[in-house]
Amino acid sequence: MKRVVVTGMAGITALGSDWATVEANLRANVSGIERMPDWDRFEEVNTRLGGPVKDFTLPAHYTRRKTRTMGRVSLLSVRASELALEQAGLLDDPEISSGAMGVSYGSCTGSTDAICEFGSLLMTGKHGKFNATTYLRMMSHTTAVNVGLFFGLKGRVIPTCSACTSGSQGIGYAYEAIKYGMQPMMLAGGAEELCPSEAAVFDALFAASVKNDAPKTTPAPFDRDRDGLVIGEGAGSLVLEEYEHAKARGARIYAEIVGYGCNSDGDHATHPNQETMGGAMDRAFADAGLSPDAIGFVSCHGTATEQGDIAESNMTRRYFNRAIPAASWKGHLGHTLGACGAIESWWAIEMMNRGWFAPTLNLHNLDPRCGELDFVTDTIRPLETEYVVNNNFAFGGINTALIFRRMP
Repeated sequence: MKRVVVTGMAGITALGSDWATVEANLRANVSGIERMPDWDRFEEVNTRLGGPVKDFTLPAHYTRRKTRTMGRVSLLSVRASELALEQAGLLDDPEISSGAMGVSYGSCTGSTDAICEFGSLLMTGKHGKFNATTYLRMMSHTTAVNVGLFFGLKGRVIPTCSACTSGSQGIGYAYEAIKYGMQPMMLAGGAEELCPSEAAVFDALFAASVKNDAPKTTPAPFDRDRDGLVIGEGAGSLVLEEYEHAKARGARIYAEIVGYGCNSDGDHATHPNQETMGGAMDRAFADAGLSPDAIGFVSCHGTATEQGDIAESNMTRRYFNRAIPAASWKGHLGHTLGACGAIESWWAIEMMNRGWFAPTLNLHNLDPRCGELDFVTDTIRPLETEYVVNNNFAFGGINTALIFRRMP
């Protein structure tokens, strides 16, 4: 078995697109949640809140020829991946286009504008804006394909379209591809663009926050007074390498991935199952050869929905058999869906390496039905640990757990 390490990581988020900016906003307890006035036209949708990426601009070398197959979700993916490759020192390295690097990347769906083009065609019978690139921008594997095309990656392609575990599955399957000797390098992650249709989904399930006049107070994961989730957008990308390969080229190593677990509930598409949530962690710990006692911090999925928060926190308390330090960062960004597993992995690694963890924003009064964890609240907490876990859970009953190790 090969060791797998992280040599580059980056993201595009509502709190910034470089770590210095993100850290400053985390330390200041900044919320990226806003009222979305453009959504007022959707009269039967109650929520008006989102976590948009603002001022997203592309460098001049993103020409029309290179971007014509990309909607916003792919553009976010590609830019985050470019920043990660740059950090890894691989952006202009010919080896990445030799077949040595593959891509494992996902999102919940393709781009909204392309979906509208198809819908218009079907409803009106006329082409309208429908063109030769519409499908490429709409398809469920648009992020994986466009990341590979932009950087000329010729290794294996693993699209992960699994709702809120798209990003964590992207990292997990990339890890496995390297661990089992299929590729020496992988570009992994997930992305999502902000779409009112996704807000409408959660609104229809009575799971979306309607604090439209107080956007900075929601979402509130694990809080007694939470009223639901808020969707956000963004992208997160990690460059993964086989340890000896990274060492041979003198790469800086930010973390080692030591465990990955994934399973499915097999009983319900939207109702969380504590037993199978814990089963995903069982698989990750067995893969890592670790005891839960080794973990110093848990990055929770923590969507600020009643059923999800209660199930996850109680499962986590029982699993670790202690009030382990934990937090959810969806209070800062909203639920970035296909991107959350990748963004939260990036943040967890950055914080682990710096010896501090950001709080769960808006958590002021813990719901007594939630498991007794040592939630980080109010402000940054200094905390040294060798291992962190990032958990994510998705519609369809898909559960993932990733274990990261701080390098000495």
